[in-house]
Amino acid sequence: MTAAINTGLSKAERTDVVGELTKVLADSYSLYLKTHGYHWNVRGAEFFSIHSLLEQQYREMWEALDTIAERIRALGEFAPQGYATFGNLTSIVDGDPEKDSNAMLAELIKDHGTVIATMRQALKTAEDDGDDVSVDLMTQRLAAHEKAAWMLRSTLGAK
Repeated sequence: MTAAINTGLSKAERTDVVGELTKVLADSYSLYLKTHGYHWNVRGAEFFSIHSLLEQQYREMWEALDTIAERIRALGEFAPQGYATFGNLTSIVDGDPEKDSNAMLAELIKDHGTVIATMRQALKTAEDDGDDVSVDLMTQRLAAHEKAAWMLRSTLGAK
C-alpha cells in the first residue's frame, strides 16, 4: 500500500523540482569529491592553511548532501546514487592531483560557480512551482557556496 504524497504540490510540480534537485545533488557531490581530493593532494608553502580550509569546506558539503537527497525523497522520488549516475548528471569534471595549489583553488572557485548556477536554476524552478521548502534549501546552499568561493578567492589574494 502506498500512502499519497500531500505536500500541496502537484505531481508535475514535484517532478519539475526533483529534476533540478538531482542536478544540484550531482554537482554538489562531485564538488565534494574534488574538494576532498584536493585536500589530500595539496602541497606547497601554504599547505596547512589550504588543507584545513578544504577540510572545512568538504565537511560542510558532506552534511548538505544528505539534506538535498532527503528533500528529493520528501518530494516522492528516489535520490540518484552511484558514480555513473552522478557522472551523467554533473557539470563538474574530476580534479587533477598534479595541479599546484593555486590551480586547484582556481578550479574549485570555478566549480563553486557551476554549482551556484545549478542551484539558481533549481531555486527558480522551485519558486515557479511554489515549493517554498526547496526555495529555502537552495537559498541556504547558495549562501554556503558563495561563502566558500569567496574564501577560496581570498586565499588566492583576489577580491
